Amino acid sequence: MTEEREELHGTNHHETETAPEINAQADVQSEPVAAQVESGAPAQEREVSLPAGGELEALRQKLAEAEARATEYLDGWQRTQAEFINFRRRLERDRQNEYLAMKAEIIKKFLPVLDDLERALQHPPQENELQAWVNGVELILRKMQAILEAEGVERIEAEGQMFDPAVHEAISHEPVDGQESGRVIAVVQQGYRIGERLIRPALVRVAQ
Repeated sequence: MTEEREELHGTNHHETETAPEINAQADVQSEPVAAQVESGAPAQEREVSLPAGGELEALRQKLAEAEARATEYLDGWQRTQAEFINFRRRLERDRQNEYLAMKAEIIKKFLPVLDDLERALQHPPQENELQAWVNGVELILRKMQAILEAEGVERIEAEGQMFDPAVHEAISHEPVDGQESGRVIAVVQQGYRIGERLIRPALVRVAQ
């Protein structure tokens, strides 16, 4: 009986020692199965499917057409930009030429006055010709004033007027009997304007 118990005991002990080995093998065998379960599909089914030959060629054609259109749009934009830059340059050049032409026309009107002054200085008056010479200079002055008036240039009224800082510039303030403070008593240099635009203020002396 004792021997039978020992044999039974030995058998159970052997089975206990081999059990972990069996479990380990079972674990090893179950790993691929678990991996397949976690992935949700076989490896062959998880591969990315590529378009067929005809579809791929169609995609390449569409890409080539899109690139061609992009190149065409870029060329058109660059041409438009270049044309705009050239247009702006032409506009600025035309504006400058127009300004110079207007300026030349105005100066051209003053050239006869300059000629008269040069002739007057080239022939200084003798004692008996002084009055005639003075009359000639006055004629030149009136001619110049007529040109300015024709161009819309107006002389600023100053003498006897109340001082106006918008059109007058005082060079002195002097006490003057019989004159109220702030009234212009003398004009040192005439002022001019064209329309509402001031060309230069009148230099004046003002009563204190």
